Amino acid sequence: MRRGKSARLAPLFLAMALLTACGGPEPEATPEPTPSPFPEETAEPMPFALACYPNGGFHPITGSSSINLTLAPLMYRGLFALDRQFQPRNDLCVSCSVSEDGLSWTFVLADAAFSDGSPLTGTEAAASLNLARQSTRYAGRLADIRQVTAGDGQVTVSLSRPNGALPSLLDVPIVKETGSADRPLGTGPYFLTGEGENLKLTARAGAGVPLEEIPLQAVGDSDDLVYAFDAREISLVNTDLTGTNVLGYSGRFETTDYPTSTLLYVGFNTRSGACQDETVRRALSRAFDREAISGTLMAGHAVPAVLPIHPGAAEYDAALAESLGYDPAAARELLSQAGWTGQEGEKLRRGRSALELKLVVNQENTYKVSVAESLAGSLESLGCAVTVEKLPWENFLAALESGSFDLYLGETTMTADFDPEPLVGEGGSLNYGGFQDAGVDELLNIWRGASGEARKEAASQLYQRIAQLAPIAPVCFKNGSVLTQWGQITGLAPTQRDVFAGLEKWNIVQF
Repeated sequence: MRRGKSARLAPLFLAMALLTACGGPEPEATPEPTPSPFPEETAEPMPFALACYPNGGFHPITGSSSINLTLAPLMYRGLFALDRQFQPRNDLCVSCSVSEDGLSWTFVLADAAFSDGSPLTGTEAAASLNLARQSTRYAGRLADIRQVTAGDGQVTVSLSRPNGALPSLLDVPIVKETGSADRPLGTGPYFLTGEGENLKLTARAGAGVPLEEIPLQAVGDSDDLVYAFDAREISLVNTDLTGTNVLGYSGRFETTDYPTSTLLYVGFNTRSGACQDETVRRALSRAFDREAISGTLMAGHAVPAVLPIHPGAAEYDAALAESLGYDPAAARELLSQAGWTGQEGEKLRRGRSALELKLVVNQENTYKVSVAESLAGSLESLGCAVTVEKLPWENFLAALESGSFDLYLGETTMTADFDPEPLVGEGGSLNYGGFQDAGVDELLNIWRGASGEARKEAASQLYQRIAQLAPIAPVCFKNGSVLTQWGQITGLAPTQRDVFAGLEKWNIVQF
């Protein structure tokens, strides 16, 4: 295990400085990888190998090692798998039914076996879901599950309130616990063999995968991961190229992005200051050039969005989104309607008061800082006086909790059903702006319990209400990135939960 290799903690781009239940639409086309700068015309073949962190444990529910969790889809499957539109596809579930009140779902299990040959039963499925309900990784999304019970070849999930999109939350790995707490058995195409740092993934008979064995290269920390990839000892890494302390990979590699539910957004203080006025909030949102932010400041690793749902998701209302896009003239008109006026080039005033705004941002993420500064520049061009406060994480949290802001730049990974309640519901865990609206809360409940076309209609009504009151201003959804050695792998179609999705179609060049 390597230790003490070069840190490479600078961002990759120095110029920035800084998932229908039991079915759904066809997956989108396989994404084309983007080459790294200055590739050579040919690449020397190399063995296909992946990184692992032996001391981090391999349990896909209770484990915390991001490196090992990237490997989990190769060994473990869930009742459902999410596609690139965040729609659930049947995996270990062959059919499902829901009670008339929407509170009880029954999932019929596929005829599958664990890597020791034992059959999948309702007992393991129920145990895994109940374990996930208590885990740090899954507890939030499964909070509305009241009870999970096992049946003969099926599992039943009881809810405290209806959710017509429950299957989109059930891509939880189903495991069979063994004597080793950190190495349970799975039903995936590979199983883990070896001990210590001598580990590999071995394909199950008839798995239909391109490689019978995948060596695992032990790494000890993020530094080691970068070194192993740069030295061509591993073939693939999964990363967020716009994350905090993003690691600086070098050498020849290709980048394949995939959509995520991680939302970058502006939150407004609806309790005090100028942003108490919903017209002001709508105006400020129209001033944000999301295309420029996603394409330039986020280096193309983001998708602009004006609604709190990914543009690739089934419930995205494209027509509504079009009416809410970047329009400085509309922003100025809305500000004028709110009483904020001024001559061209002058600061906006209402009576004797100038339109002064404080925007807070976490200083540890250089991409967010650059986005915050761009947002401030857009508002200043309207005549707003904007102060950007770049705060350490603890101070940033303190400012949010105390309401010491007019605007803040936030980031959250939404659940695959894109439930905005934490952001805009009364008492929502991320509702730092203190927004309250009985209409939004009612529409949230209607939307959550609906399914099919009724859910799309309910979503449209919900998003219209949110857009009218503008408690937040979505900016973009970030992309995740799979980096692969130049010329070694083609056919990648990664998803947020599984970068190895469609592995059976990969073409891998190696010795």
